[in-house]
Amino acid sequence: MLDQDRCWQAVCARDAQEDERFVFAVRSTGIYCRPSCPARRPRRDNVSFHRNAASAEAAGFRPCKRCSPQGQSPAQQLDALVAAACELLRGERRLTLTQLAARIGLSPSHLARAFKARTGLTPNAWAAAQRRQSLDAQLGEAGSVLDAALAAGYSGTRALYEKPQAMSPGRRRQRGAGEHLRYAVAPCPLGRVLLAASDRGVCALLFGDDESALREDLQQRFAAAHLEEDATRLKEWLQRVLEQLDEPQRAARLPLDVRGTAFQQRVWQALQTIPSGQTRSYAELAGQLHSHPRAVARACASNAIGLLLPCHRVVASDGSPGGYRWGLARKRQLLEQESQDT
Repeated sequence: MLDQDRCWQAVCARDAQEDERFVFAVRSTGIYCRPSCPARRPRRDNVSFHRNAASAEAAGFRPCKRCSPQGQSPAQQLDALVAAACELLRGERRLTLTQLAARIGLSPSHLARAFKARTGLTPNAWAAAQRRQSLDAQLGEAGSVLDAALAAGYSGTRALYEKPQAMSPGRRRQRGAGEHLRYAVAPCPLGRVLLAASDRGVCALLFGDDESALREDLQQRFAAAHLEEDATRLKEWLQRVLEQLDEPQRAARLPLDVRGTAFQQRVWQALQTIPSGQTRSYAELAGQLHSHPRAVARACASNAIGLLLPCHRVVASDGSPGGYRWGLARKRQLLEQESQDT
C-alpha cells in the first residue's frame, strides 16, 4: 500500500527518483502525472495516488502530455539521447557541438546542459577523456607512444604532454611499471583494512574480510606497479586510520594521492567538505556540482580511498544508505559511529 504522506512529499519536491514508484492523479482536471511533473502543484484534497499508469487509467484518468507518465519520462528520454551522443562521439570524436546536436535532434545549448548534467563533462571534454582511455588501452601494445596516440585518434604526441599528469604517457605505456607502492593490512572494526601509499600520499584505503582478497584488489588497481608490504613504515598512518574508525572526530588528515578524472576529483573534493556525523544525498551533491545524481553515484563508486574520501556520507534522497563499494553493513556502521560521536 502506498504511503500517502510520503507520496505527497515526493510530489511537492518533484522528486524524479519516485517516478517509478507511483503516479498521482488530479480529480479536478482528470489527468495523472509523474511525481516529477513540472506543472503547477494541485491542491492536496484533489490528489489521489496510484501504483502505475494502468491503475490511474482504470480509475478514469488520462495521461499528462507534459510528463508522459505512461512511457519514458522527459528525463529518461534525455538519458537515451545523451547515451546516443556518447556512441556518436566514440565513433567520431571530432564532432563539434553543433554537428552532434544536429545528429541527436536537440539544440546545441539543450544538449550541452543535458550532457553535462548526466556525465559531469561537456561533450568535448567527454570525447577527450575517451581518447585518453583509448590511449591507455593502446599504450601497452603499441610499438611507441606515437603509434598509440595515432591509434587513439590524436594527430601526434604534443597534446599528451601539454597538461601535467601524475604519470607520463611513456610510463603509462608500460602500465605504470616502475611505480613503487607500499602497503599494509590490519584488523579493524570493519573487518580488515588495507592502506597503500605512493611517494605522494595514500592512494588506496580498502576494506574487506579477507587479506588475500584485499591484496588482489590492490594488485588489480595497480597492475604493473611494484607493490611492497611495509607495515613498519606505514605503521603511523595506519594507526591514525584506526583511531579515526574508533573515534571519528579524530580525523586522520593524511596526505592523499588522488587519482581520477577531473569530474571524479570534483566529487571527491566535495565529499571532504561533509562534516563527520552529517550526510548529503546524491541529488544534493549533484546540485552543488551542477551535475546529475547518477554521475555523482558513479564517482563515489569509483573511489579507492575509503573513509578519508568519505563517500559513506552520501545517501539516497529518502534517507536510505544507497550503495557502498565495501558493503552496506560497513556504511551503516560508519554512519552510526559518526552520529554517536557528534
